[in-house]
Amino acid sequence: MESSNNASKENENDKQNPIIDNLKSDYFLQKLYDNMPKKKKFEIVKYNKRIQNRLNLSVKDYKEYSETFTPIEIEIITAKDKYGKFIKVNENDKLYYHIYFNDNKEEIKNKYIIKEEDDVTKKEYYIEEEDKVTKIKIIIDYQVKSFKKLFHYCECIESINFNKFYRNNITDMSWMFHGCSSLKQINFNNFNTNNVTNMSCMFCGCSSLKELNLTNFNTNNVTNMSYMFELCSSLKELNLTNFNTNNVINMKDMFYECSSLKELNLTNFNTNNVINMKDMFYECSSLKELILTNFNTNKVTNMKDMFYECSSLKELILTNFNTNNETDVRGMFYGCSDDLERKIKSEIKNIKDEVFWDFFGNDD
Repeated sequence: MESSNNASKENENDKQNPIIDNLKSDYFLQKLYDNMPKKKKFEIVKYNKRIQNRLNLSVKDYKEYSETFTPIEIEIITAKDKYGKFIKVNENDKLYYHIYFNDNKEEIKNKYIIKEEDDVTKKEYYIEEEDKVTKIKIIIDYQVKSFKKLFHYCECIESINFNKFYRNNITDMSWMFHGCSSLKQINFNNFNTNNVTNMSCMFCGCSSLKELNLTNFNTNNVTNMSYMFELCSSLKELNLTNFNTNNVINMKDMFYECSSLKELNLTNFNTNNVINMKDMFYECSSLKELILTNFNTNKVTNMKDMFYECSSLKELILTNFNTNNETDVRGMFYGCSDDLERKIKSEIKNIKDEVFWDFFGNDD
């Protein structure tokens, strides 16, 4: 009985792939495989074990398939008593987003509002109280290459979990979680940022986030980190020791009003190419120490209000800072303590008195 079942399964496989599976010659099989379209080739690699064995396909083939075609899977938990939009999708990409609700994958009626943003038509998908939605699963096909403003002002989201994310083709994550004020947890364990170039305002306004694990972030290609953590007012610590900032040009407002942040280790930051540091630590009022001896500021032209109202700062080491005549340093240390002012004056040599007035004054 068991052998007949096995035979019937093999017959089913032959029906599914009659041309490929019945080929007797490995030579012709290899030729056929070599001339297939890439996507079809990868589908065979993934699903057909007999072909995998006969072609001696390597781990590299599976890796390339994953990085190119596998869907991204995201799970969202909604906040209690919060309703409204939960995702923003470009009109041209709507076919590549598959949205399911609650554990049984029950689809509710798709409700959306069409809006114009940055000359792009977007659909804002939303839920209402009567939908009784607690969990949303989103599957995103390989055609999507940008996550810009994906959850922009989605205030009904409490947690986001990236269940599957092997693809390398996402390049823009700017404004991705902007304004997600109810968001308390993001699981980035399966997150892929290998080719992302823009992280500007990525977590801006995530005022309920108390912790953020970014240890698996690859930032090798990122050029813009401006506003990245702006108004993350509940964050108490942030580990960025793995961040590669070699290509970053803009760090403006990066930690703006991270008022609960008590410590920040930036000793591995490479700022050789950074041009703008305006408001970088603006009102980080809980920070007590910043060691920035590794900061190269030779190209920076704007440091205005960089440490504005960092009122708890007792230790700020700027030994290698270069504030040339063309750098805007107005209000750079405005609102910092008198003790810190004296230390800075002793550390930074050959600075004229009027420049120190710029440092500690607030001349707009």
